[in-house]
Amino acid sequence: MAKFTLLKTEGKARRARFETVHGTIETPVFMNVGTSAAIKGGISTNDLKEVNCQVELSNTYHLHIRPGDELIYKLGGIHKFFNWDRPVLTDSGGFQVFSLAKLRKITEEGVAFNSHFDGKRIFMGPEESMRIQSHLGSTIAMAFDECVENPAPYKYVKASQERTVRWLKRCRAELDRLNSLEGTVNKNQLLFGINQGGTYDDLRIENMEEIKKVECDGYAIGGLAVGEEADVMYHIIETVEPYMPVDKPRYLMGVGTPQNILEAVYRGVDFFDCVMPSRNARHGNLFTWEGKMNLLNEKYMDDSRPISKSCACPACKSYSRAYIRHLFKAKEALGMRLAVLHNLYFYNELMQKIRDALDEGRYEEFYREYRFKLAERCPD
Repeated sequence: MAKFTLLKTEGKARRARFETVHGTIETPVFMNVGTSAAIKGGISTNDLKEVNCQVELSNTYHLHIRPGDELIYKLGGIHKFFNWDRPVLTDSGGFQVFSLAKLRKITEEGVAFNSHFDGKRIFMGPEESMRIQSHLGSTIAMAFDECVENPAPYKYVKASQERTVRWLKRCRAELDRLNSLEGTVNKNQLLFGINQGGTYDDLRIENMEEIKKVECDGYAIGGLAVGEEADVMYHIIETVEPYMPVDKPRYLMGVGTPQNILEAVYRGVDFFDCVMPSRNARHGNLFTWEGKMNLLNEKYMDDSRPISKSCACPACKSYSRAYIRHLFKAKEALGMRLAVLHNLYFYNELMQKIRDALDEGRYEEFYREYRFKLAERCPD
């Protein structure tokens, strides 16, 4: 079904290849987030190919709410629905259930909650999440887990991570059943388990030891980038990494800044996703190899240079800082679209440069050069 090949390591950093039914993923990889089967900012699937996106990520909760997973199933699955022939990962909906639902009740069976969209009462548990994701037919389905906020009481986090293990076993059994059915969109749908345990080292290790007993195609570290300090996140990665299978992909969920990615690759992570590049771009905040830039600043009003002279994205190839800033100020949708294209291109290029550095045995040098520079303000 899937084949993960570890090609090279440099310290903890890993260069690998993950072959799936929808194509090969070169890692480390950043997955471009299209929550409702579209990248916000008017980005088409043809645009995604132009900015070298390998994997698109969509969300189970949002697509279940609207337009409905049964409709997408009827139309042939998510790949046909939004015309994409490369891998798709679907988040389980767990994070959204816990972050968006104002009224919710957690039981062993799952979670009953009110939709943030129309207030409708919904129930989602491991089986429901797997059925929705099976309807979507994504390449990779994520296990349904409980994402607790940081910090949370030790006793609660312990009970929660133990429940997450039990839920993973139910996800595995249900997805195996669904993959065996005649009408399933993607009979080769993969499953990634999710490590939880808050900011407690012993619970993180205990959880990782338990979830890796469940045969999954990859394992994620969840419950981070939810308010804790970056150093805490890095510490948790370092704590969990020695217990993660070497021969399976490792995914750090919801992360993050270019600096976060460099640090996490350095610590052994393969997969990333975050809304940051598109969300920031929609407010004029851009990433470049020279540092971060707020394009709405007045100093760019008459600046005829591209966003970045070293960038080959569609925006930088054709338009000036002054023009794109003007579009934002005039509330023209093109400004947002060009900015999002730029940031997505930058993130995908960052991953390509990371892979190149690993291929050539110079990741340490690359990491040292850019780990702080990419977090600083662009000097001009």
